Amino acid sequence: MIEISVTGLQKSFDLEKKILDGLTFQINSGERVGLLGKNGAGKTTLFRILTGEIDYDAGEVAIASDRRVGLISQIPVYPAGYTVEDVLQSAFERMRRMADEMERLSAQMANGDESEETLRRYGELSARFEGLGGYDTATAVNKVANGLSIPADMRTRLFDTLSGGEKTRVNLGRLILEDTDILLLDEPTNHLDLHAIEWLEEYLASFKGTVVAISHDRYFLDRTITRVIEILDGHAEFYNGNYSFYAVEKERRYLEKMRQYEKEQAKIRQLEAAADKLHLWAFMGNDALHKRAFSMEKRIERMRTTDKPTREKKMTAQFRSSEFLGDEVLTLKGVGKSFGERTLFSGVDLKVAGGERIALIGDNGTGKSTLIKMIMGEEYPDEGRIKLGPSTKIAYLPQIIHFDVPQRNLVDTMLYSKRDITPQKARDRLAAFHFRGEDVFKSVSVLSGGEQSRLRLCMLMDDEVNFLILDEPTNHLDIASREWIEEAVEAFDGTLLFVSHDRYFINRFATRIWELADGTITDYPMGFAQYRAAKAEEKKPAPAPAQKKKQDTRPPRGGREKQAARRQLTICETGISKLEDRCRQLDREMEQYACDAEKLQELYREKQDVEAQLEQEMARWEELSLQLEE
Repeated sequence: MIEISVTGLQKSFDLEKKILDGLTFQINSGERVGLLGKNGAGKTTLFRILTGEIDYDAGEVAIASDRRVGLISQIPVYPAGYTVEDVLQSAFERMRRMADEMERLSAQMANGDESEETLRRYGELSARFEGLGGYDTATAVNKVANGLSIPADMRTRLFDTLSGGEKTRVNLGRLILEDTDILLLDEPTNHLDLHAIEWLEEYLASFKGTVVAISHDRYFLDRTITRVIEILDGHAEFYNGNYSFYAVEKERRYLEKMRQYEKEQAKIRQLEAAADKLHLWAFMGNDALHKRAFSMEKRIERMRTTDKPTREKKMTAQFRSSEFLGDEVLTLKGVGKSFGERTLFSGVDLKVAGGERIALIGDNGTGKSTLIKMIMGEEYPDEGRIKLGPSTKIAYLPQIIHFDVPQRNLVDTMLYSKRDITPQKARDRLAAFHFRGEDVFKSVSVLSGGEQSRLRLCMLMDDEVNFLILDEPTNHLDIASREWIEEAVEAFDGTLLFVSHDRYFINRFATRIWELADGTITDYPMGFAQYRAAKAEEKKPAPAPAQKKKQDTRPPRGGREKQAARRQLTICETGISKLEDRCRQLDREMEQYACDAEKLQELYREKQDVEAQLEQEMARWEELSLQLEE
């Protein structure tokens, strides 16, 4: 069944540029679709059209009848005085109307109304009410609130007092609680912590309806979607797979088009040379050859069917590294911080050596950004001290970008922030960050979140630094911009401390994990994959204490078999470790050869084989573990 149908959709916000230009696609019931495209491609505009928030210029948009559409894209306005609990409970408005009617019908029946129509209507409502979970809404609210890290104390707060990220979480919770057939998710992971993101992925896996998600979170896309619609120059391109498939297939299509174009151009050059010779011979006395040459030239024009494929030029700017002298970059000794009666953390003792790459993770509200601000001197600890190494030179990208004079244009912002820089040099640097032409004269205040991040990075990369601190660096960035900043961080040879909920970014760079939870920071001197494995091991229930038995002097039954199983288990664990290492190596190689489709496909096939072997080894490990437990 087709649930969403869009045909020839056109939308412009000015007379010159069409955001959507003939967009056509269909989405069937139960599909999981990722809507991709660079920032400004028209993805959010399409969502607003689908929900009827804005009108379109031409084309047709149809949503199947009786389908309820839920959108999480912007923060709606609720009545003054609404608490978080009120917002969550508003998801059950339809059920409340049903309950009111059931109560009215029940009163009628109590007063002697036993008509067939009344009994039938009450029976229908009762069945629907129960089917929708009307008798257990409290459990549903608690489940969603726990999953999205909405604690009990937040549920009593006024909705208007929440931060933007908290409002996003609450509205996502309300949307999930509604009886929705089609979920439209616009960057749902931007303000969610790791726990909430993983919970949302599990929820979507069990959701029976249709999901259309705008996201630049590559892990999220790989785990939730099975089809990609990319909006490119106002039109739709289709890919039947998750994000990893899309990345490989997009490169393959580009190279195939380039080969076709080059083959066509080579044939055209050959025919043009032949036509020129015919014209030359015709001028030498054989006029009849002119006709053949003209005919050949018409054939050449008919052959010009393939436009030269293009792809956006990657940003190539890098951080300017400064030499670091000494052993320790940062020292935290007995550091504590509280706000009122709430203690964020206390007694933190940590040291950072030169060249380390540390991910600071934890649930929203635990104090990650506060700790970063304390390191930067923007906040002060209540106890303890924070010391930077004498040769440490910091560059800091905050989560919320602030400019001293947002009314200035981009060129003037560069000129006022940097000494010894000319207007032309400022424009050249801005161009390296994809600010070109008239865009450099825009006011900073009109830039999107992603554009502000790019501008701040442009300013940071001009300084020599050896300690880079990033607070949610990939938020608001499209995939191309994320890949660029990852390449810049990869090339940076200094020390890195970052806060992020982007699992791809964490997995790529972290060599050490600081987990902020329960008022303390736990140090895990390992990468993200090993950290996840360690956390999973921590969650396993402790084995029940073995009851003391009378000593048995007889040789244990099956002793040799158990010893053999233990040896095989050790071998199996070694094999699993090697396969996991190879998977990570293949991920790095796939990123390195992103522009080489043939090599990329070869690596992709090898990764599939390695993952299949890994799955077999994991199954064997489970089998051997069970043998040892018997």
